[in-house]
Amino acid sequence: MSENIPDKATPEKATGKKTNRLSRSGSPYLLQHAENPVDWYPWSSEAFMKAVAEDKPVLLSIGYSTCHWCHVMENESFSDPEVAALLNETFVCIKVDREERPDLDHLYMNVCQQMTGAGGWPLTIVMTPDKKPFFAGTYFPRETKYGRMGMLELIPKIKDLWYRRRSKAVAAAEDVVNAVCEALTLETTGRPGKSLVDQTFEQLRGKYDTQNGGFGTAPKFPTPVNLLFLLAYWRKSSDPKALEMVRGNLHAMRQGGIYDQIGGGIHRYATDATWTVPHFEKMLYDQALVSIAATEAYRATGDNEFRELAEGILNFVLEEMTGPDGQFYTAVDADSEGVEGRFYTWTGQEIDTALGEKDGRIARFLFNLSSDAGIVDEGDGSEARHVLFRTTSLEVAAPELGMQVAQLKKTIHGITAKLRETRNQRTRPFTDQKVQTDMNGLMIASFAKAAGAFDNVEYANVAERAYSFISDTMRGSEGQLLHLKYPKKGEVPAFLDDYSFHIWGVMELFQATFRPQYLTTAISLAEEMAGLFWDDDGGFFFSPRGSGPLPIRHKFAVDGAVPSGNAVAAMNLLRIGRLTAEPGFEEMVARIGKAFAGNMANYPAAHVHLVSVFNMALNSSAEVIVTGDPAKEDTLEMLSALRKAYCPNMVAVFIPSTVRNEEISKLIPYARDIRTFECRATAYVCKDFICRAPTTTPEEMLESIKDVETGQM
Repeated sequence: MSENIPDKATPEKATGKKTNRLSRSGSPYLLQHAENPVDWYPWSSEAFMKAVAEDKPVLLSIGYSTCHWCHVMENESFSDPEVAALLNETFVCIKVDREERPDLDHLYMNVCQQMTGAGGWPLTIVMTPDKKPFFAGTYFPRETKYGRMGMLELIPKIKDLWYRRRSKAVAAAEDVVNAVCEALTLETTGRPGKSLVDQTFEQLRGKYDTQNGGFGTAPKFPTPVNLLFLLAYWRKSSDPKALEMVRGNLHAMRQGGIYDQIGGGIHRYATDATWTVPHFEKMLYDQALVSIAATEAYRATGDNEFRELAEGILNFVLEEMTGPDGQFYTAVDADSEGVEGRFYTWTGQEIDTALGEKDGRIARFLFNLSSDAGIVDEGDGSEARHVLFRTTSLEVAAPELGMQVAQLKKTIHGITAKLRETRNQRTRPFTDQKVQTDMNGLMIASFAKAAGAFDNVEYANVAERAYSFISDTMRGSEGQLLHLKYPKKGEVPAFLDDYSFHIWGVMELFQATFRPQYLTTAISLAEEMAGLFWDDDGGFFFSPRGSGPLPIRHKFAVDGAVPSGNAVAAMNLLRIGRLTAEPGFEEMVARIGKAFAGNMANYPAAHVHLVSVFNMALNSSAEVIVTGDPAKEDTLEMLSALRKAYCPNMVAVFIPSTVRNEEISKLIPYARDIRTFECRATAYVCKDFICRAPTTTPEEMLESIKDVETGQM
């Protein structure tokens, strides 16, 4: 890993304030702490050498630039001279950006969950100089409050433990390391079977909130991997409950405050069970994954609400999270003017001033300003601020407002445009313009999927621009893929998620454009990924070979806010294998399944995306080849139908009749004998690389695909 750590604090910045070592970082999060009186180190060998030399424990603090409680702890404690003096006296203090070093975050979050049963950010770990943790927690206030011990009380207790009862701390550290190692040990018994898919469905059904949508109780997080699994389960089984859960969850999010009703985009999570009051930060990965789920739900159902949700998210990303060269930014903060949600919430007076009496009345009704729900109390005695959310459909609302539905839709469009214009005059939340390869890969996949589903060429162009940026920019000096890099500040080599998520984006670009170079690139990246991360016992490690001395080099398949890298890698390998008929790719998928079989069996719903992959692997999938003249209407109709259809187990390729197919045949051997007809578009639907008789209508093609995916063929 690139550490770029100076051994001395930087004395001054242009502000005249004393700065610490973090001032030379490229990370926005570390720079937010550069003027703290805490003697921060980035993660580095220098920090641990200092801890050994001075016989001090290490305090590790992990967060990210748009984290609300990270801001709170920075303001309360890390900027406070008294707390800083205690920290500097007691510890060697290390600050880590979780988005820069997800390997450290994964490992030490697992430590926190093992020790406390919970996790979150800011993550606070205290460890021995040889990186063995003996204390863990999340946010700690300056003084004890909220039922949480304060830093002024906590630090002396840890100091006393270290210097007076060190044997207890060391024994606890050994126990923690053993517990974490045991938790990360894979149960490689058996292989995933079809019963695992049904078990996963039953677990999700048991967790589903039938009243409010979503899974579990407050807080409510978007869980798009669950929805993608349920859609595929419904496609195979026709179980209406699976589709009902997808509909209910997406509808609740689209209507709720978790969706930005004015500017589009999904907030991080809802603090309540009804999706009304969000935690306001907007993460790129949420935009990508929720829009993918909404796009696939639209493909499956044709429900325009899901298309509106997907397009609302994608258009927000285009407007506010896309850089000048097509790259996607990491996140938008929850806070502005020092207050969480100030940018997004409204008083009744602000609504009336922006819209006037008539439209103000409509907005108050539609967005529930008269409701007690959705009120955010800033505690300063000012007029209540409201989160805008909807509870009434347009079909119900229009008659109550004395309007036709079409007229109300037009009015809402005008209202949201005016409110967006007014809101844009406010102090905007901070945008973290860091570019991460993994999250850009997810966003590329989303735009590419939407390009086909919505027949939107602009979305395809957006995906290709972002792909070009990653391909041209996010490569290291030795040609390897990077996780991120900072201008003149160093670079961070790629982790498993960077490869697996980027390959996902490339594969979706191939399905959206049918350009052979994307499949060639995906194959090359998959081989590169295997060389860096593959474990001969099956599965991929998260960190590359030679990535430096971490306490544990681990691999996992549990989904978090994003699907696991192993699950996405398995999905990519399976699709590449089905396209190329190269058995080595599917053999790797089988070995991933064996490596994680025991863990999946113990709790399938924690491994939803990997279960989805094995649902595809265990069931029939369709390989589709379309030929025709790309300039003719019948070919365009065939390809459009293919891209718009919901076929989760399908891979497809297009062979233009205007060119010879040798290039395609090199990649896809079973396409070698396919005949191309200049006179009409033709589709071949294949199963296990054996193709049925050709068809020349989109309807027959889609029916054949459905027969394969539902086991009728």
